[in-house]
Amino acid sequence: MRLHVCAVGRLRAGAEKTLIDDYATRLERSGRALGLGPLAFHEVEDRKGGGMAAEAARLERAVPAGAAVCVLDERGKLMSSPEFAALLARWRDGGRGDAAFVIGGADGLDPALRARADVALSLGRMVWPHMLARVMLTEQLYRAASILAGSPYHRA
Repeated sequence: MRLHVCAVGRLRAGAEKTLIDDYATRLERSGRALGLGPLAFHEVEDRKGGGMAAEAARLERAVPAGAAVCVLDERGKLMSSPEFAALLARWRDGGRGDAAFVIGGADGLDPALRARADVALSLGRMVWPHMLARVMLTEQLYRAASILAGSPYHRA
């Protein structure tokens, strides 16, 4: 199952990009044998004007047709890492070819886009900067692959 992170805004060089690249590389290595990956990043412009609806339209164009869609939203479901891994496994084993993880702009996600998602996932009750949310999501994708592979990386 191909994995896609669809996000508003551009990731620039820096600490966040370094971390994302590291976890993405780890995921590529461990996920391949599990049928997870490759991981692709789709960034859409956070242009002024148009608001959340315009961002949602750009994000929807970045999501592959037929993909399972998980939006990151502070009001979403709190999951443990093993629960997140199990969700990915269900999608993969259910024949989903793609899974897209959608991160909105500064104002959040358009309610219509959130309503169409298969899952709304919260990274906790705190609000995180969008670039850190990308890091945390990429790490959890790698952690999910590690859990599914029985690796000692996840010790819970």
